[in-house]
Amino acid sequence: MNTPANTPERIDPDQAGSPAEKSILLVDDSVVLRDRLAIAFRERGFRVAVAGNYDEAIAVFRQFPTELAVIDLRMPGKSGMTLLQELKRIHPATKVLILTGFGSIATAIDAIRLGAVNFLPKPADVDDILTAFARGGEVVDFPETEEEVPVPTLAQAEWEHIHRILADCGGNISEAARRLGIHRRSLQRKLRKRAP
Repeated sequence: MNTPANTPERIDPDQAGSPAEKSILLVDDSVVLRDRLAIAFRERGFRVAVAGNYDEAIAVFRQFPTELAVIDLRMPGKSGMTLLQELKRIHPATKVLILTGFGSIATAIDAIRLGAVNFLPKPADVDDILTAFARGGEVVDFPETEEEVPVPTLAQAEWEHIHRILADCGGNISEAARRLGIHRRSLQRKLRKRAP
């Protein structure tokens, strides 16, 4: 039997085509968060693969599918919702968790409807993530009382709405602009801005 690759970002090549037990894919454009989570998961005995965007994640996942995946909702390029759908298409048994800095119940419902086992607002640590996977389809960590719920600004609500429409259009900017009722160039300018 071959020994596992020494590179920490890789899954055992013997497991190519089927998920390795206790394996996880971490997809986030924040290198600091991604690396922090990768270290914590490795300390718990997970084999960890990392990616910073949709394209990197698909390339890694096709070669080394994982048992679990944690995906940031907002990334440069295609959204986490689009990535969720593609990972589930490639390997339906993989359990996917969506992470976001701008959580809303509507987005959580969309994520669950598309096949995520749960949805977790940032910041989240490894224990939060493992608890969310264990709890399945229950939405966790959304405060119950009105005073504790952070109300998104108009800019944040617009950002989330644009990205939901873009995800629904499979990343097609022209179609998303048509649905939003704005010019394609205006949408491109909005997409180039960092999240509020």
